[in-house]
Amino acid sequence: MSSPTPFKVLSLIPPMTQLNTPYPSTAYLTGFLRSRGIEAVQEDLALATVLALLNRQGIAALRDAALDLPVEERSGPVNFFLDHFHDYAVSIDPVIAFLQGRDSTLSHRIAGRGFLPEGERFAALDAYDDDGTGDPIGWAFGALGQTDRARHLATLYLNDLADVLRDAVDEGFEFVRYAERLAASQPSFDALADALAQPPNLIDSTLERLALEAIKRYQPQLVLLSVPFPGSVYAAFRIAQCIKRAHPHIRIGLGGGFVNTELRELKDARVFDHVDFVTLDGGERPLLSLIEHLQGQRSLQRLQRTFVRNGAGQVQYINLQEPDIAFDDVGTPTWDGLPLHKYLSLLDMLNPMNRLWSDGRWNKLTVAHGCYWKKCSFCDVSLDYISRYETAQASTLVDRIEQIVAETGQTGFHFVDEAAPPKALKALAEEILRRGVQISWWGNIRFEKTFTPELCELLAQSGCIAMSGGLEVASDRLLALMKKGVSVEQVAQVTKGFADAGVLVHAYLMYGFPTQTVQDTVDALEYVRQLFENGCIHSGFFHRFVCTVHSPVGLNPDAYGVTLLPLPEGSFAKNDVGFVDPTPMPPGVDHDLLGQGLKKAIYNFMHGVGLDQDVRGWFDLPRGVCPKPTVKRNKISQSFTIN
Repeated sequence: MSSPTPFKVLSLIPPMTQLNTPYPSTAYLTGFLRSRGIEAVQEDLALATVLALLNRQGIAALRDAALDLPVEERSGPVNFFLDHFHDYAVSIDPVIAFLQGRDSTLSHRIAGRGFLPEGERFAALDAYDDDGTGDPIGWAFGALGQTDRARHLATLYLNDLADVLRDAVDEGFEFVRYAERLAASQPSFDALADALAQPPNLIDSTLERLALEAIKRYQPQLVLLSVPFPGSVYAAFRIAQCIKRAHPHIRIGLGGGFVNTELRELKDARVFDHVDFVTLDGGERPLLSLIEHLQGQRSLQRLQRTFVRNGAGQVQYINLQEPDIAFDDVGTPTWDGLPLHKYLSLLDMLNPMNRLWSDGRWNKLTVAHGCYWKKCSFCDVSLDYISRYETAQASTLVDRIEQIVAETGQTGFHFVDEAAPPKALKALAEEILRRGVQISWWGNIRFEKTFTPELCELLAQSGCIAMSGGLEVASDRLLALMKKGVSVEQVAQVTKGFADAGVLVHAYLMYGFPTQTVQDTVDALEYVRQLFENGCIHSGFFHRFVCTVHSPVGLNPDAYGVTLLPLPEGSFAKNDVGFVDPTPMPPGVDHDLLGQGLKKAIYNFMHGVGLDQDVRGWFDLPRGVCPKPTVKRNKISQSFTIN
């Protein structure tokens, strides 16, 4: 009598996430399932799809797709690609090998600017050639930064090819945000359903082939699709669609950050034409119950935080109350099965801090689940990923670190917490130093006063190379309204402490928060200018405030002086909500217009440009409309002398 087939779970990363390192969700789930004795494997179809498209055979297929376009519909990038196809064909495989770290000597030819065809993305380099030397990025890399220079040029080359894929094959294609508009805050499933009903294009067919090859290789009973962002939803459904068509007996589960935030009120039964289960929040407990159900050990009505389509064809949410898996017991993430040697170290931004997000392969790890502060009014504080705060012992975390280093052979770590707690980081640093573990790490924190210069130095000694944190709108009035729990002066002192310890600092910045005025915006940019000028922060990013239904602003708009706009009727995604802010603005001025100036300024500040200029010059506003900053030009430097 033959033994029963073991139950196998395959976790898939759909396009698109990152190309330099695996998105960690499948590593977390695979490690957890294996710790419970369940056979679990994983594949990164985001990376696999890009590598299948970006090789000599792949770009030949891209050329065929481009030639099928009517001549009058071919964009500039498409025409350039067709005109220089031979140059792309002979360079693509060597460039990929170089970006994977397999052929470092190619940097000489790439950096020489004669090896790569240079399309529209290279035009931006001319903006750097201010001194007329003919070396537009020499200031960034100097005489010895040849490998980084070549990596930046190779990244521009790939971005040119991404533009061709977008214009010739799929208008939604990007290396990070793939078909994002089909899913982000879409009240209806119609847009996705229509896209999924279309014949597969070159990208779709490549993805489907890779997905079915993975199914054949592993023969799973359950496939898990992790969708962290709206830009990975369409591809996840394409994968599910082709698996259901070829292997209708395989069960498919959908989860991840997008699901947790946007599908909490899912009602559209068409979703379940493609997947069988949709789970919310931390995946460990729902997944264990789901596997027990599929093995006949648990009834359907005893699942946790799971949407299904019932016998009447309606969406049903099932949530039998059982304790979540403690953070201490979730096991160690594993990257076994992921091709760590094939990820691409890209260099989009020349800024040394900003590059960390795309350059190098980082082991992802979490110091604590959730956020210990969970008060910020713009954040989804009502949801599990923020509200359920749990820590693990420092000894447990360092055990995990040592196990991951032994498995991957790589010592770089990105701690992906919402806000890593200072007490836990201090204990972690002390344990790292006690054991003599040598790693490099970076993470995200709140710029709170607990991060003293002494603690910053301790963290640096343990291997901390960079920190990011939210300054949001650099205004004490608005920071108080946000319940951020910090002041601009405090942020200056904390970031200076990290910078003095040799740690790079990135600031997340915001504009368009309720009641924000033009004066607030100008003053905030002046604060940011001074933080750069004084070496407190090394990079930053301005994003437009978005009100979500799960945030304090969305839950209690009256407290912030705004009125929410009615949400459209819908049965699919629900997250972003429009609002009306009655705060007066000058005629013809809005936050989008101000945002253009903020983004232009921060880009230049990150490259050391314009730090001595009046910040009003960054805004495309008449001088009479753009108010003078009320912040003294030495406000930040004075804060360092205050005890």
